[in-house]
Order: sequence, then C-alpha cells, then structure tokens
Amino acid sequence: MGFSVLHIDHVQVAAPAGKEAAAIKFYAEILGMQEIEKPEALKGRGGAWFGFGGQQLHVGVEEPFSPAKKAHPAFRVAGYDELKDQLSRYGVEWQEDSSIPGVERFFVFDPFGNRLEFLK
Repeated sequence: MGFSVLHIDHVQVAAPAGKEAAAIKFYAEILGMQEIEKPEALKGRGGAWFGFGGQQLHVGVEEPFSPAKKAHPAFRVAGYDELKDQLSRYGVEWQEDSSIPGVERFFVFDPFGNRLEFLK
C-alpha cells in the first residue's frame, strides 16, 4: 500500500443552529479546550471549533438536528478525577463504565445530547 492513515486531525459533533454559546461554555469553559477561530469562509455556517493536544473538535450545525447518542469521540485525559469533579461542579452528570476490564472510563452528554467518552 502506498499510503497510511497517520492520525485523527479532528472529529465533529453536531448541534442545533444558534447554540454556539452553549458549545463554547461546555467545550472551552468546562472541558478546558481552546476555542479556535473558524476560517472566514466557514463562519457563516455557524458552529464552533476547539483545539486540544494537537487535535481539534468541531461543533457543526446540523438541521434537522439529531444527537449522536451511541457514536462518540473518546478522549484520554490527564487529571481524570479532577475532570469528574469539574463536571460535577457545573452540574454535568457523568456515568462510569466498567464493561472493559482494566479500562477506567466514563461517559457524559454534551449540552446537545451527544455522547462523549473520557478515559484515564
């Protein structure tokens, strides 16, 4: 094969139109991701972009909107327990999952109902 996939550049989750402030509060303020300015040509589409650890998460507007309740991005985090504390302080419920032996992880839903996984 003359090619290989190197890494994930970004993942995208969907949100309803007009919810950029909620995306910024959740992904930047609560999760600590860095908001990235979208390219000028894409600003009119709505949504918001965030960076973390060399990757990006894009929140894109989708109409009609339907949250991803099963499909999800998974994020390995430093400060796993501190993140759970942070989420609790903001009233974001998290659910631990022990279905994979030896893997510590939990799930949350973003303000739009998209499922997110966090691993220790």
